[in-house]
Amino acid sequence: MRVVVQRVKYASCTVDGKITGKIDKGFLLLVGFKKGDTLLEMNKVLKKVIGLRIFEDEEGKMNKSLSDVNGDILAISQFTLYADSKKGNRPSFVEAMEFDKASNYYDLFCDELSKSFKVEKGIFGADMKIELLNDGPVTIILDSDEL
Repeated sequence: MRVVVQRVKYASCTVDGKITGKIDKGFLLLVGFKKGDTLLEMNKVLKKVIGLRIFEDEEGKMNKSLSDVNGDILAISQFTLYADSKKGNRPSFVEAMEFDKASNYYDLFCDELSKSFKVEKGIFGADMKIELLNDGPVTIILDSDEL
C-alpha cells in the first residue's frame, strides 16, 4: 500500500462538475493498493497517517499532528501509484490491486480514518479533478513495504 500525504491549506475533488469532497487545512491523501496487500499493510499505513507530525509548532518545527491542528482529510483513490515505467514510455499497472478489492480496501481505509477525523472522498475509479494548495510544500510518501 502506498499513500502520498500532502499537507494542504485546502483541497477539493470534482467529478463531472460536482464537488464530491472538500476540506480546508489538513491532509490530501492519494491512496493506492497493490496485489497482495492485506489488512496488516493497511493498518500499518493507517497508524502512520494518524500519528504523522508534519504541522509546525510555535517554534516553526514540524511537531504537530493532524489532530493537534484540528485538520481534515481528503482521500483520493490512486491506482497509478503502482505504475511501472521501467520498460518503454507507457506505464504498466499490473501491480495495482484489482478494482473491486481495491475499492473495498479504500472504503475500509477511509472508514477507519473517519473514526478520528472528518474524511471527505473522491469517487473510486472516476475521472477526478483535484484542486489543492500544498502547504510548505510538504509531501510525504508512505509505503507499507518500508514501514
